[in-house]
Amino acid sequence: MARAAPAAPARRRRAPDYALLAVVAMLLVIGLIAVYSSSYVLGYAQYGDANYFIRRQAIFAGLGVLGLIVAMNLDYRHLRGLSPLLMLVALAALAAVLVPGVGVEANGARRWIQLGSLPPVQPSEFAKLAVLIYLAAWLAAKGAMVKDFSLGVFPFVSMVGIVGALIMLEPDLGTTVMVGLITGTLFFVAGARISHVLALAASGAVMLVVLIAAGGYRMDRILSFTSAESDPSGLGFHTLQLLVAFGSGGIGGLGLGVSRQKFFYIPGSHTDGVLAIVGEELGLIGVLVVLGLFAIFLWRGWLIARRASDQFGSLLAVGVIAWVGFQMVINVGGVTRSMPLTGIPLPFLSYGGSSLAATLTAVGLLLSVSRYASLGARERAAPVRGAVRAPAPRVPARAPARLPGPRGPR
Repeated sequence: MARAAPAAPARRRRAPDYALLAVVAMLLVIGLIAVYSSSYVLGYAQYGDANYFIRRQAIFAGLGVLGLIVAMNLDYRHLRGLSPLLMLVALAALAAVLVPGVGVEANGARRWIQLGSLPPVQPSEFAKLAVLIYLAAWLAAKGAMVKDFSLGVFPFVSMVGIVGALIMLEPDLGTTVMVGLITGTLFFVAGARISHVLALAASGAVMLVVLIAAGGYRMDRILSFTSAESDPSGLGFHTLQLLVAFGSGGIGGLGLGVSRQKFFYIPGSHTDGVLAIVGEELGLIGVLVVLGLFAIFLWRGWLIARRASDQFGSLLAVGVIAWVGFQMVINVGGVTRSMPLTGIPLPFLSYGGSSLAATLTAVGLLLSVSRYASLGARERAAPVRGAVRAPAPRVPARAPARLPGPRGPR
């Protein structure tokens, strides 16, 4: 009598990581308050509406929360089969931005698409999410072949290069750097050779220097970092006013809503400079609370990556924490003059609807990884660097089956 085929591994949906969810909720609330406080002066001056920016941010926050809930309740394993389609949609959207009449141009850049009466959408932010999902699935499928140059390194560089080239045509160097950092982290964690990773990092650094030297405004940002005091009312104005905001806040801050620097002293006070306004109004204590919440987020995300039941889940989780972590470090470094300003937003806090919605959806994927685990046999895949697999479930011991005799089983 033929035996029945073994049942597919069971899936158990656990509760999400509530600690991570609570941290994200607190950062989102702080961000909405900070955007309103830092933007109502500019909104009233430019549009005659003090609520202009916070209204748009709230719309995308709602869309982002919806994306988080959907992604959190979706079994992330289903995304492996959908990853090529998501990548094609992302490439098509990045190409559409460059088409006159489709892409919206502002300040010399064409980065947005207008969808009816909704605020403009920035496809490059959602492209980060699509690239993350696609490369996590691709690297998990490659396994040990990721170490091979022709089968691993060359295809990886080609895929990331196409996405980066489309984003640079907008142009948007900051997002291009972020895509490189996220995908490079995935490549390293998936088990690539250290020599290949170092070679890619070196070539990326050289290319970055060339792009900075070629673009006048990019070189201005370098000079504003190195020589701000030599031109305090010109190139150094933005950098120095950010430091004035932090200094004015002191330890306890001037009080919520009492910032003076948001009155047209800090360009982009509601975007990449929002942490300076938080520092001015809530002081060092407020800034440390924000940074502490980010630290908890990264810690909980790393735990999720280590406990994921398969390599695809581990890579997804690592990609999300790399996304949030790198953006946080680059933004904080810029506003505190620890590194040049880049225009990269602070996750959850800076004004920017597309960035907020995409980041919240990515957090939903991270929560999905924390919810789903295989109770049966795990897929065989190359180990993720630094990841620790959960122990396999115990199987009750049973007596060994009798070997068939010379005539075979009866």
